[in-house]
Amino acid sequence: MTTAINNNKVVLVVGAGDATGGAIAKRFAQEGFIACVTRRSADKLQPLVDSIQAAGGQAHGFACDARKEEEVIALVEQIESQIGPIEAFVFNIGANVPCSILEETARKYFKIWEMACFSGFLNAREVAKRMATRQRGTLLFTGATAGMRGAAGFAAFAGAKHGIRALAQSMARELGPMNIHVAHIVVDGAIDTDFIRNSFPEKYALKDQDGILNPEHIAENYWYLHSQPRDAWTFELDLRPWSERW
Repeated sequence: MTTAINNNKVVLVVGAGDATGGAIAKRFAQEGFIACVTRRSADKLQPLVDSIQAAGGQAHGFACDARKEEEVIALVEQIESQIGPIEAFVFNIGANVPCSILEETARKYFKIWEMACFSGFLNAREVAKRMATRQRGTLLFTGATAGMRGAAGFAAFAGAKHGIRALAQSMARELGPMNIHVAHIVVDGAIDTDFIRNSFPEKYALKDQDGILNPEHIAENYWYLHSQPRDAWTFELDLRPWSERW
């Protein structure tokens, strides 16, 4: 296990999509962090990397299957040895695929759990090992309403999101005394994405009324959590539009 000896600060965003994950990477890059972003396909990361660099920041994109232990170990080793210490980690993989429990398959249920829960464990564990050695760092997990209560038709997603919340709770209790801040963010509501625009036009129409979540505003809260003084750390933060029912 080696670490690059330099003054670089790295944020690792696992699941850096076109909306929330990308916005978080950009927000940390604005503060001088080198944004290391991952998806299964590196080609899909290039627009995000280009955007960060165009704004004067630094970014690197990595193709990584977050469910594969050997790939995750290699990724963290590469970043730590060649780029810099991972000071902030964001797990942002969703896998929200609704289905009736009467029709759900074992294969799909397992895949959703792998993506939205197991991969969070693999990535966070590897990063936590480095942070524990340095006695500092921030680990942030993107959650959902499904992690608080399971809705009809969302058994697989709810199980995975309950799992990632429990993982975050356990890690917070173990790693907090090591000066490592662990937080879980419940995102409740539609987010301004192409998927919502194309699939739920009536919901997307609420954008002009601040009725859906702006990824940049979500990202601001992730930066806020990382910046908190350690005498007043937040474990759980929930974000929703003012008009969202809960």
